[in-house]
Amino acid sequence: MRDLVPLSGYYYPNKMGRILLVAMEEVMGRNGLNALLNLTSMQQFIDTLPPDNLERGFDFANISNLNQGLDEIYGPRGGRGLALRGGRAIFSRGLKQFGALAGVGDLAFKVLPLQTKLRIGVPAVARIFSQFSDQTSRAKEFDDHFMYYIDRCSMCWGRHADRPTCFIAVGILQETLRWVSGGLEFRVDEIECISMGAKSCVFKIDKEPIK
Repeated sequence: MRDLVPLSGYYYPNKMGRILLVAMEEVMGRNGLNALLNLTSMQQFIDTLPPDNLERGFDFANISNLNQGLDEIYGPRGGRGLALRGGRAIFSRGLKQFGALAGVGDLAFKVLPLQTKLRIGVPAVARIFSQFSDQTSRAKEFDDHFMYYIDRCSMCWGRHADRPTCFIAVGILQETLRWVSGGLEFRVDEIECISMGAKSCVFKIDKEPIK
């Protein structure tokens, strides 16, 4: 594998790292995950997952190296597909339990108009990451779309690329929208990436579901 990204000093809570690895095993299988962990010199997680707590101990570099490792093993197209599936599994496996999304599954929320649900759900995801981790995220609403910004991003941390690379985040946002909306699918595109020289990783989220 190309040079590993060194530790960043920025962290997710151990619980998020644990959710990530469990989700990746779900989409890759145990052997696939072990191969990825070996490739990225993260063998310590093969037999022992990060603890299930909110202490910030899972370094951004771990995410960036895993993301790069997916491309190395499966190629850009295959790595992208696994990252998207992994991101969706990360949300369904645990992120929806975090406080900012508490109550989103309640009946009172389910009867709200679709656009009101989106107006609540998209910023809620940004608050989860900004509150619980060193990832800084924010959302802004426009007439027919939202823009979701990650100003300090783990997925492309320390990397240089000629294309957007943060497909785990795309998958998380896709699954968030599917859950918030009661099963609809929405288009999410990363249009700017820090790895390409941008100031932030920027994701455009269409307000209208895919027909």
